[in-house]
Amino acid sequence: MTAPVEATSALERGRPVMLVSPPAPECAGALWPLVQGHAPVLIITESPTTASAWTAAVPQPLRFHAVTGLDRSARLLVGGAVDVLAGCPADLAALLTRSALKGDQFRTVVLAWPESVQGTPDMAAVAGLLSEIKEARRIVLSWSPAAIETLLETQARRPHVVGDLPIGENARPLPPVGAARYVLTGPGGRDAAVDAALDALDPGSALLWRRGVEPSGPVNVVVCADLPTREELSALGTAGAPVLVLAPEQLPYAKTIASPLTPIPLLSGGTAAREARAAIVARLERGDLAAELALLAPLLDHYAAAEVAAAVLAVGRELGSGKRDAGHAPAARVKVYVSVGKKDRAAAKDIVGALIREAGLSKDDIGRIDVRDTFSLVDVAAAAAERAVARLSGMMIRGRRVNARLDA
Repeated sequence: MTAPVEATSALERGRPVMLVSPPAPECAGALWPLVQGHAPVLIITESPTTASAWTAAVPQPLRFHAVTGLDRSARLLVGGAVDVLAGCPADLAALLTRSALKGDQFRTVVLAWPESVQGTPDMAAVAGLLSEIKEARRIVLSWSPAAIETLLETQARRPHVVGDLPIGENARPLPPVGAARYVLTGPGGRDAAVDAALDALDPGSALLWRRGVEPSGPVNVVVCADLPTREELSALGTAGAPVLVLAPEQLPYAKTIASPLTPIPLLSGGTAAREARAAIVARLERGDLAAELALLAPLLDHYAAAEVAAAVLAVGRELGSGKRDAGHAPAARVKVYVSVGKKDRAAAKDIVGALIREAGLSKDDIGRIDVRDTFSLVDVAAAAAERAVARLSGMMIRGRRVNARLDA
């Protein structure tokens, strides 16, 4: 594949480029001709899970690494063993704090579908990273440019656009192309999700579609193992009823191209009370669950989605009861990484104060605090950990802007 001449010229002149594509690394084929000869490349992703999803998409001989553990990533970066690095904002900011990641070592920076972090605390970390890597060429991957107008205005102003914008002649968003059903899967669980969908539907005749395969029909069901574009979904709908196999972060995109978009019930039944079911339905209708779906995605590799949902309901009931029997086990705790330490003159009391005053945690939610030279590790009640990370990220402690994340 050759790079679009206009896009290449725009990058050479210092102008950002935006590639319009579905939120899946395998859909970003136009990226690689643009970065050829311009490595090292930094890809900023929503989460460690979405960073790992790039593994199969990066072409040889580029050496790829996804940031899933800070120590190993730091070692590889210092050793110059990475051509393409992918990571979430908090992890990349932590590597920057450690001086393992340096602003002048990347020639190209890619914002991979930032729709999911627009308006979240992660945006402060993204802005901080881009301010450190200001000389690198900038490429934005987007499936809904209208949703990231603020980001484009501040970080990639007036980009050269490659691909068709999802808007009609009246400048309004294009409508969905038709109905579809879907199943959610975690990383590495796509094949199992395909099998589970077919078992649940028992369609009689089915086509397993992957990008590059021409749909043939008619069949009862077309299972999309790859994420289709709007045009591809329209064509697939003529061959059979589409079933989308989605990563959690792809669900908002899927809702823009398919309607009604209906989940496939892989397991039936349930014992939850009517009130609980009604509350859950109401929360589902409100949407905006991308962060929660990303958190649960790794569990879907090992457990059925219905089991995960039941466990979440059970944990919520136990934590919400407020009861602490004498023989009850203490609440589970997780470690939270905070990017300030002794060299910043930060002490445990500074972090405790921030967690209580700003994050709204109680003293019972906070356990041991290990303050090290350049960062700190805090034991936080599992139920409060996500809130602690969200509130701490972007906060100032001892004059330093903090990045926080769940420690692997």
